[in-house]
Amino acid sequence: MDVLKRNNVKVFGQGDKTLLFSHGFGCDQNMWRLITANFVTDYQIVLFDHVGAGNSDLSAYDKQKYNSLNGYAEDLLAICQALNLSNVILIGHSVGAMIGILSAIRQPEYFQKLILVGPSPCYFQQEEYYSGFTYTDIQDMLNHMETDYVNWSLTFAQFILGNKPHPAHVQEMTDSFCNTHPEIAKHFAQVCFLSDNRSDLALVKTKTYILQCSDDMIAPEEVGRFMSQVIEESVFIKLQATGHCPNLSSPLETTSVIESCLAD
Repeated sequence: MDVLKRNNVKVFGQGDKTLLFSHGFGCDQNMWRLITANFVTDYQIVLFDHVGAGNSDLSAYDKQKYNSLNGYAEDLLAICQALNLSNVILIGHSVGAMIGILSAIRQPEYFQKLILVGPSPCYFQQEEYYSGFTYTDIQDMLNHMETDYVNWSLTFAQFILGNKPHPAHVQEMTDSFCNTHPEIAKHFAQVCFLSDNRSDLALVKTKTYILQCSDDMIAPEEVGRFMSQVIEESVFIKLQATGHCPNLSSPLETTSVIESCLAD
């Protein structure tokens, strides 16, 4: 199958350097639109949808392949290969950031920098690792998805956007969740929220920037600081933006910080 069609890959913009955007759970490439508009004159932009999201080819969804985040990382690397990319600057959000990390570990030659927005290597607390959720919290959330996916979509959209989210942003996130095939979304949620990739962080050799939002209930500050301590060549950046989706709720600040990372 043509990987560019399978993952609904879009390439546009100008410039010798490439920005490759990897979206998070329940989203698609459209969530980057307020960010990419600022880079089209100086960079080649590559957008894609993870299989099961957006306008990806749903027939390509293989539950066995996508039973871990490595299946998604395999797709990301296949896109790099198909487009003959090099020195890529990957900008990943949430689980899309972790997929980027796994990709850079497997084939670091493709990547120059990783700019990670709200990443988390593990969403449930273990011993001295604080994540904001217990394992029971995660299971309760997954059970809610199973019993009432539509209601879960609205509740989770409000939750991830933080305190006093804009109604239009809540509606967009809710619609995004509802536009994802429910069975695929449920399986992706299990893979995403039950994964533990903490041991992979020490293997990252690519220069990494960790963009941490304020009051992010999905990936709290302790998670971002944990990652910056383990990843050898990393920079921790605290944003004023609140919630988990600054690419949607605070695009100006997010763009400004990304620009500083690119210039570093």
